[in-house]
Amino acid sequence: MYLMYVDESGDTGLVGSPTRYFALSGIVVHESEWRNFMQMIIQFRRTLKSVYGLPLRTELHASEFVGSRIAGLARHQRLAILRNTLDELAKFDRISITNVLVDKLGKPLDYDVFNSAWGTLFQRFENTLVHGNFPGGYRRSHGLVITDATAGHKLTRLVRKMAVYNPIPSDPRHGAGLRNIPITRVVEDPFGKDSKETLAVQMADVVAYFLVQNSAPNSYVRKQRASQYFSRLLPVLNTHASRFDPLGIVRL
Repeated sequence: MYLMYVDESGDTGLVGSPTRYFALSGIVVHESEWRNFMQMIIQFRRTLKSVYGLPLRTELHASEFVGSRIAGLARHQRLAILRNTLDELAKFDRISITNVLVDKLGKPLDYDVFNSAWGTLFQRFENTLVHGNFPGGYRRSHGLVITDATAGHKLTRLVRKMAVYNPIPSDPRHGAGLRNIPITRVVEDPFGKDSKETLAVQMADVVAYFLVQNSAPNSYVRKQRASQYFSRLLPVLNTHASRFDPLGIVRL
C-alpha cells in the first residue's frame, strides 16, 4: 500500500480572497519504506535542532516561518530551514510528490476550487497507482490518504462520491461525452491528523508553499531569489501527473 500525506497552501475562496492560487501537495511513500521515511524526517529535525537550535516539536509551517519570528531565528535562517527541507525530500528517492495548482483568476463564481483541486489530486493518485508509476512500481497496490485534520467532512463526502460516480471525459478519438470510472485504488476515508503531530504532513506543507511561490512569490521570497526553490524537488516530483508541465504540476 502507498500512503499519501497531503497539505495545502492558499485558500479556496473566489471572492475577496487574498490569494490567487490554491495548491495541494501529496507526498507518496510505499508502506515498505514508511519507517525509513519517518526516520529520515526525525533525523533531519534533529539536525535542525543541532544547527539552528530549532526545537524538535516546533511545527514546520512555511507561511508562518517566513512571516513570523520563530525560536529566536532570523528570517534568513528560517528561509534556509525551509530550503533544507526541500533538499532533504529531494534526496529520498523512494518518495513521489504529486502537485495540483488552481489559478483562481478568471474562474466563474460557481467554480468549486475545493472539489476541483482535491478531486484532481485523488484522480492523479488513482491513475498513478493503476499504472504502477510510483517508486517500487507496485501495480496491484492501493492507497491511503493522510491529511491535515482541517480538510474535514467535505473531503470525505467527495472521496465517497468519486468511489461511486466519477465522470471522466471520453477519449476524443472515441467520441465526445463522459464515462463513469469510479476510483477503486484509494481505500477508506481520508485520515485527518493534527499537522502539529504529523511530521510528514508538515513536509507537505513546505512543498505546497513553494509550489505557490513558484508562480506568485511574495516580496521576501522574490528578494531572496527563492521563487524557484520548488524545482529543487525535481528528483522526486511525480512528472507522470501532467505531461504538459516539466515539473509535473497539474494546473487548473
